[in-house]
Amino acid sequence: MTVDLNSDLGEGFGRWSLGDDARMLEIVSSANIACGFHAGDPVGIRETVRGAVASGVTIGAHVGYRDLAGFGRRNMDVASADLVADVIYQIGALQAITRAEGGEVTYVKPHGALYNTIAHDERQARDVVEAVAAVDARLVLLGLPGSVVLREAEARGLPTATEAFADRAYTPEGALVSRREPGSVLHDAEDIARRMVTLVTEGTVTAIDGSIVAVRADSLCVHGDSPGATDMAARVRAALTEAGIGIESFAPTLGGSGLAPASGSVVSS
Repeated sequence: MTVDLNSDLGEGFGRWSLGDDARMLEIVSSANIACGFHAGDPVGIRETVRGAVASGVTIGAHVGYRDLAGFGRRNMDVASADLVADVIYQIGALQAITRAEGGEVTYVKPHGALYNTIAHDERQARDVVEAVAAVDARLVLLGLPGSVVLREAEARGLPTATEAFADRAYTPEGALVSRREPGSVLHDAEDIARRMVTLVTEGTVTAIDGSIVAVRADSLCVHGDSPGATDMAARVRAALTEAGIGIESFAPTLGGSGLAPASGSVVSS
C-alpha cells in the first residue's frame, strides 16, 4: 500500500518568505509549486523547483486566481476566456522554469478559492479542464474526491487523482470546513498523523461534528504555510511508514514535452 504526500511550496514573494521549502522537500513526494498568480515570484519559484529536482520530488503546477493580495483565497467570478488563459499561462510559466532546471511538470493542482469553487461550479471547472487539456492532456488533475472538476476531467479523458488534507477539518458531507469557521485548521501533529493512517488504511476520517466520513485519497496534503508545517509533515510521514504504508507520487513521468492523448484516470477514485 502506498500514498502520495504533497505540500504547497514556492509561495514566498520578494523579501517575504513563507514556509521552509527546503526541509519540506526532504519529506514530501510531490510539490505543488506556486505559479506567480496567488503567490511566488520567478526567483523563488525557480529555487523551489531546483530543490524539488535535486530531491527527486514530483512537481505540480499550483494554479490559482490572479490574487496576490488575497493569497488566492478570495472567491472570484472570472470570465471563462480569462480563466482558461490564466491557467494556461501559469502552467506554461512553471513548465519553462522546470525544464530549465532539468525537471518536468506532471500534474496540476488548483489553489485556494479556485480549488474550492471548481469542486461545485461546473462552468469554472470546465474552464480549468479545458486549460489543462490545451497544455498537455497527460497532466494529472489533482482534486477533491467527488468534485465536479474531477468529473469533468474524467469525461474529457484527462487522468485524475484524489486528495485529502491532513491539516484541515471535514464537514459531515466530506467537504472542507471553511477557513472562516473555528476549528477549520488542525494543529496537533500526533492527532493529524493518526487521522491520516486511518484515512489511508480504512478510507475514513472523523468530521468536525464527530461523525465518520468516507474519504479515499491518492494524495495527502500538508499546507506548507501552516505553523509547524514541516514537523507536522514529518510526523505524518513517520506514522504512515510505521504503519507499513509507502510514500510514492501518484503522477507518472511524462518523458517528453509534446502533447499526447489522454489515457484516462491513473487511479481509481
